Amino acid sequence: MNTTKIGWIGLGNMGIPMSQQLINAGYPLTVYNRSKAKEAALKAIGAAIAPSPKELIQQNEVIFIMVSNDEAISDIFNGKDGLLSAKVKGKIIINMSTVSPAISKEMGALCREQGSDYLDAPVSGSVKQAQDGTLVIMAGGTSATFEQAKPILEKLGKMVLLVGEIGAGNSAKLAINTLLSFHAQGLAETVLFAQQNDIKTEDMLTIINNSALGNVFGKIKGDAILDDNYKAAFALKHIAKDLRLAKAEGLNSPLAKIAYQTFQEAEAQHGEEDIIAVIKQVGK
Repeated sequence: MNTTKIGWIGLGNMGIPMSQQLINAGYPLTVYNRSKAKEAALKAIGAAIAPSPKELIQQNEVIFIMVSNDEAISDIFNGKDGLLSAKVKGKIIINMSTVSPAISKEMGALCREQGSDYLDAPVSGSVKQAQDGTLVIMAGGTSATFEQAKPILEKLGKMVLLVGEIGAGNSAKLAINTLLSFHAQGLAETVLFAQQNDIKTEDMLTIINNSALGNVFGKIKGDAILDDNYKAAFALKHIAKDLRLAKAEGLNSPLAKIAYQTFQEAEAQHGEEDIIAVIKQVGK
């Protein structure tokens, strides 16, 4: 039985399976989510429920956050019953959300003023990897805080790497998600070009998956194209948001400009669908 008391904020597509991993590992877990219906699934397998972030941090030693954007982070920390309103010290706050490096630096400084530690530790991987505990985790913060948190993070990921100071984890995540956008758009354009030249989609995907270019992403998203299944594992609106964040950090390379434009245009109509729904945009 692991005795470190953990609090978890954010029970979306990723937050639920990730927090379940911690329960499975034997950690006492308390959760908070704005949508109360999602808390019930965790309560059923042993989690306690906190009525607010303030009470969550008061009751626990390590706090995880997995939400969708900077605005949600600001509210969780600075809201009326937010984390900072508790005015407690000696906590470790681990923000696993894909947000801007700037918000992590800001929240990290506020945590430090109160005597607590902060890591930004976003993940590479989707729902399946969260369910299997095989995410790739890239962290920003001090080495001392990272080493304290590492045994817990290793319950969530197959690789946990400290890449720099606070904000560096977010920067690394924006970099890899830029590559993700290239992969998604490239796969979509390849399939469409093959179709235009009377190559069956199934055959084209078989060629890709058995070549040096084959990878897990291409296999999963290729199957989604074949099945005409665009239910979001990683919603297109999130990659559109990530590219906006990357652009704000200075991303301005040739491929990035094209991917940025494509996903911004696709978001209005296909934002709630999976990232590979970009095929509908490039096929117009």
